[in-house]
Amino acid sequence: MKIAPFRASLAAAVLITAAWLAAPVSAQTQPQPAPATPVTAAQPGAIAAPSSAAPTAAAPVAAMPPATTAAVAPASEAAPKAGIAPAMKELSPWVMFMSADIIVKAVMVGLAFASLVTWTVFIAKSIELSIASTKLRSALRKIAEARSLAEAQMALGTKQGILPSFLAAALREARMSAGLSSDAGIKERAALSFAEIVRAEARRIRIGMGFLATIGSTSPFVGLFGTVWGIMNSFIGISKSQTTNLAVVAPGIAEALLATAIGLVAAIPAVIIYNHFSRVTKGYLELVSRASGAAARLLSRDLDRSHGSAHSRAAE
Repeated sequence: MKIAPFRASLAAAVLITAAWLAAPVSAQTQPQPAPATPVTAAQPGAIAAPSSAAPTAAAPVAAMPPATTAAVAPASEAAPKAGIAPAMKELSPWVMFMSADIIVKAVMVGLAFASLVTWTVFIAKSIELSIASTKLRSALRKIAEARSLAEAQMALGTKQGILPSFLAAALREARMSAGLSSDAGIKERAALSFAEIVRAEARRIRIGMGFLATIGSTSPFVGLFGTVWGIMNSFIGISKSQTTNLAVVAPGIAEALLATAIGLVAAIPAVIIYNHFSRVTKGYLELVSRASGAAARLLSRDLDRSHGSAHSRAAE
């Protein structure tokens, strides 16, 4: 009877000893919580750690100096911001002009002034050629039925223009050659006076077209100079900043290319307007030649009429 209780007591002691030996091993094999993630006691479902493991988990945090922990937090916050590229600024034409180098600005201003000159010449010459052509056609219609230089002058009145100049030159030559018997000499001298008037009118009507030719031929090269200068400054900025990020180099290159764009804006209309005025001027000068021929015909009639009347008087 005494053996059974002894055996029961011995078995209970063995079980208690085995449980006591197994407790440290299970505590060591359990996963340790991360130092940076504290566990609150009020969290529902949280399992309390053994009292022997608490000092081990808190030891690294306690051993770290306060300054080190304070330095780790800003570094971790600044890490995501380091990978974000700086935002590109607005690249409107006005912003690019204001941000450009002084040389590029001077090129842009000069090209803008050249474009203004082009359109000013276009408007002025269009009005001038239109008025001159209309007046000359009207004058040619008025003298179409005139039989002499005097009648033509009476039909035109006191108006100023290229045709009255031809008539005045013919009358002056006829008056100065009075008494001469050679009609061929009078006509030749009158033709020379007409040629001088035509050349003077051609020079007058072509005033301003030289500006168009110069602007159309030189504006692209001036704009290219501004582009080369701006790109050179952009590469110098790249070497100083030691970066090839587009957000850094794109504004300078865009400002340089804007100079070429303005040069083309100034050159293309200048070339088109110059070609247009070349055709219109050629048509106007043909009208001037018609006026010269009309004045020459009236002079020839007057000469023949004067010789005919002289012969009739001599016959009488």
